Amino acid sequence: QVQLVESGGGLVQPGGSLRVSCAGSGFTFSPLPISWYRQGPGKERELVARISSSGGITNYADSVKGRFTISRDNDKNTVYLQMNNLKPEDTAVYYCLYGMTYWGKGIPVTVSS
Repeated sequence: QVQLVESGGGLVQPGGSLRVSCAGSGFTFSPLPISWYRQGPGKERELVARISSSGGITNYADSVKGRFTISRDNDKNTVYLQMNNLKPEDTAVYYCLYGMTYWGKGIPVTVSS
């Protein structure tokens, strides 16, 4: 059974840092790109970052460039999103997407003082 499970979300103050993880099971993790999306309150789901199958190519939304870093460990079937200098507008439910098919259930991140 294919599963993607996000973890590491929570409440953080503006300017703080958080790392969210996405662990995959039930399939071979390495062959496809993985993406992080987010959906803020009253907003549409948007792409935050994407990483290639090998990890050699990464892409970011303009709103997070220089603050967020995506990485993956194929041996652990896990992808990470390191989020620094967080802003209130980063508040959202964060989802991982494997390839174009498999979504995690999402994990909330709240940036507030």
